[in-house]
Amino acid sequence: MAGNDAPRLKVRDIAMSERPVRFRLPFRFGAVTVEGAPQLFVHVEIEVKDRGRASGAAAELLVPKWFNKDPALTGDQTVEQLRRALAIARDLYLAEPGFDTAFGVHAARYDAVIAACGRERIPPLAAAYGPAEIDKAILDALLRCLGRDVFSGLAGNIIGLDRRLTPDLDPGAIEGFLGGRTVAPKIAIRHTIGLTDPLDALATELRQTGSRYVKIKLGGDPAADRERLKSIAAVLELLGFDYRATVDANEQYADLRALAALIEALRRADDVRPIARRLLYIEQPCPREATWTTALGDAAKMFAFIIDEADDDYGAFSRARALGYRGTSSKACKGYFKALLNGARSAQWNHAGERTFMAAEDLSCQPGLALQQDTALVTFLGIGHAERNGHHYVDGFADTPDAEAQAFLEAHADLYVSRGGRVRLKISDGCLATGSLACPGFACAVAPERVGPGPVRLSHPSAKGA
Repeated sequence: MAGNDAPRLKVRDIAMSERPVRFRLPFRFGAVTVEGAPQLFVHVEIEVKDRGRASGAAAELLVPKWFNKDPALTGDQTVEQLRRALAIARDLYLAEPGFDTAFGVHAARYDAVIAACGRERIPPLAAAYGPAEIDKAILDALLRCLGRDVFSGLAGNIIGLDRRLTPDLDPGAIEGFLGGRTVAPKIAIRHTIGLTDPLDALATELRQTGSRYVKIKLGGDPAADRERLKSIAAVLELLGFDYRATVDANEQYADLRALAALIEALRRADDVRPIARRLLYIEQPCPREATWTTALGDAAKMFAFIIDEADDDYGAFSRARALGYRGTSSKACKGYFKALLNGARSAQWNHAGERTFMAAEDLSCQPGLALQQDTALVTFLGIGHAERNGHHYVDGFADTPDAEAQAFLEAHADLYVSRGGRVRLKISDGCLATGSLACPGFACAVAPERVGPGPVRLSHPSAKGA
């Protein structure tokens, strides 16, 4: 299906609610420690031209101090910015009376959302959260209306994706990319090692899950990070299995001079060499603003680098590539349209002989709707492994009502298991199965009305160290 032949739709209603999520252990990344966060649920009703009405849903954590790390703001204030971005997007999505494709609805409002948020000092990465969540719920509703699963639906471009926001893409690149996807039956999980995670439990956790991929959080001090890598390398070597690693500085390296010290240790220090040999890429080392002021230079010849927090608009991947970065992250909370278009970009560049890639990162996607939608996106993009935090920092479905958790267990028995009185992720040999995600809707066989609380605001934990 060509983009201009995609179904037309109109957004009739958007409702939002929240549920508090308590973490079983603190998650420290960058300068913030999170012990809990509200989980957002978005429910939409759309009318598809000549097809009738349908409902859809999306879910995501409202993570403090990631979308905006301004030290002048508290964690709660950064969460309020996300709520405001959602409210602004909701009003703009409901204001247009005409029919358009799913992507057309987004593209017609994206700049207005960013501009309106900018007037309230909400940065672009946080501003984009609003459209990202609403767009996921719209896709869910559209797929349910048409009786399509997300993999065949995206491959057929029922969303009407085109190059209007990415004019650097060649004509035909999008259709070629979407139509050429092959969905794998499983995806490997990458185990996150947060800055406060106890290393004495790491070996047990990896043995239990069978994971062979790890993601290591760094703090921005080259000497301290070298010692951290040394300690983690020792644990991993004792396990006696091959593994692959990524490291994530979450913008903590002030500049390339500081980063150079870490690079030197990775290149030359015997005690961190086991990790260096298996290092796939280094994620977002410098602050997002500093990303655009200096090319990586020789560092890019030694290791692959990707952007994450700096990926705050549709042109970011292209600008980063010009500075030596080879990849960017896919996160549904940054927008699935952008992830698909960046995937098409990477495919176009690689066809011309480059070696760029998409990586799958996570802000603690919770078991259930959020994890399934993000995992389906990653699987469609063809990424073989993904950071998955929900099984690690949260106790199964946490505070989700039992009936809702059981509904997910029954509908997606290949993804979940009941153990220790909780419904949990079913991790087999370090992987998650993707088979049950191929159901009508956006990777969820549970009806939208059975997911999440009603449209009321709930109290929520706050971030420490903000």
